[in-house]
Amino acid sequence: MHRYIANTEADRKYMLNEINAASIDDLFSDIPEELKLGRDLNLREGMSEMEIFKHMNEMAKKNKSVNDLTCFLGAGAYDHYIPAIIKHMALRSEFFTAYTPYQPEISQGTLQVIFEYQTMISDLTGMDVSNASMYDGPTACAEGAIMACTNTRRKSVLVSKTVNPETRRVLKTYMKYRNLEVIEVDMADGVTDMEHLKSLVSKETAGVIIQSPNFFGIIEDYTEAGEIIHQNKGLLITYVDPISLGILKSPGKQGADIVVGEGQSFGNGLNFGGPYLGFMATKSKLARKMPGRIVGESIDADGKRAYVLTLQAREQHIRRFKATSNICSNQGLNMLMATVYLTTLGKEGLREVATQSAQKAHYTFEELTKGGKFKPLFNKPFFKEFAVTSQLDSGKVNEKLLEEGILGGYELGRDYEEYKNSLMFCVTEKRTKSEIDKLSSVLEVL
Repeated sequence: MHRYIANTEADRKYMLNEINAASIDDLFSDIPEELKLGRDLNLREGMSEMEIFKHMNEMAKKNKSVNDLTCFLGAGAYDHYIPAIIKHMALRSEFFTAYTPYQPEISQGTLQVIFEYQTMISDLTGMDVSNASMYDGPTACAEGAIMACTNTRRKSVLVSKTVNPETRRVLKTYMKYRNLEVIEVDMADGVTDMEHLKSLVSKETAGVIIQSPNFFGIIEDYTEAGEIIHQNKGLLITYVDPISLGILKSPGKQGADIVVGEGQSFGNGLNFGGPYLGFMATKSKLARKMPGRIVGESIDADGKRAYVLTLQAREQHIRRFKATSNICSNQGLNMLMATVYLTTLGKEGLREVATQSAQKAHYTFEELTKGGKFKPLFNKPFFKEFAVTSQLDSGKVNEKLLEEGILGGYELGRDYEEYKNSLMFCVTEKRTKSEIDKLSSVLEVL
């Protein structure tokens, strides 16, 4: 009846007898009675294996995956096409069962994949070095901020309100318990307010975090922000959508010192929110302050090319008070899928994905706003996401779209009170003209 609970009643009696306990309740005798529930848990009777499989399948049928809906939702997680080769490679036993590479002499195949990943991330971002990946985009951003504070020996970081709200919440949590200050920079017409940024910079400012394309999908020019912070001998941290780097100027060419972001778009599914992978790249002068691990290329005793974990900056490898981070892993499997994705698409393929996403997003924008019911929220250049506003309740709009099999836009009023009844739509290369036209027609008759 209980396949995974091997202990019989005789087993339990034997164990209790060995420790001189009369019952299982005696094991919890040190808990005050007033803190105990005082009754059995409200659970149904146990089920057999066959019954539980049937029950779980019935529950699963209530879910709707992105494959059942036409997805126009983004806000940090994106429905890009995933080539079949990616899962084929990722599910190979050599990779799928690979342990996190703590040891420098770990599998050469694993190390080479990480090295190739680092190389491609460095090339895309225009930076000198990348680490082996982080937990996700928000934690990569937080680690970048800590890295800036460590390098400058300052206690404060500025972050634009145009940075993803979830990322900002994670950042504040990380910084709070390190006694580091996070100050938010106001926005103006959907982009960072540079005048407000100037007024906030002080001798304690370690760096500033700018997102581009930002949370609203707008492409921000952060060169001025870089000039402001560099004059103060601080660091510019940019949070980027990696797909956009297929057509936009790299952060390295725009003066960034640290580049972070979410790599889910590179061959990883939406997966109901995770697991994803964060990426981080920086200039060579900051490499030794980078958290996580870095794989390097070397030569073995026979003169052949070999790979090795060159840097590991976590507390288990060096004296704790000198550790730059306590991050103890990298998203190995997700990083592998990102590597296969980039290798499969190549430069031209990535440029095509970015171009199609941008063109289809702009077509969708024109279709949604031409009738006048939905109006642009901002008048700024955007990549694959854009925001519109109307007199309609955004929640009810999304409910109607869901009835039509469409996963609608992100309700901006959830994070920005001033943008009530505003929706942010995302369009990737997967969306077809007929799907976009259906979205437009449904919205037009509301």
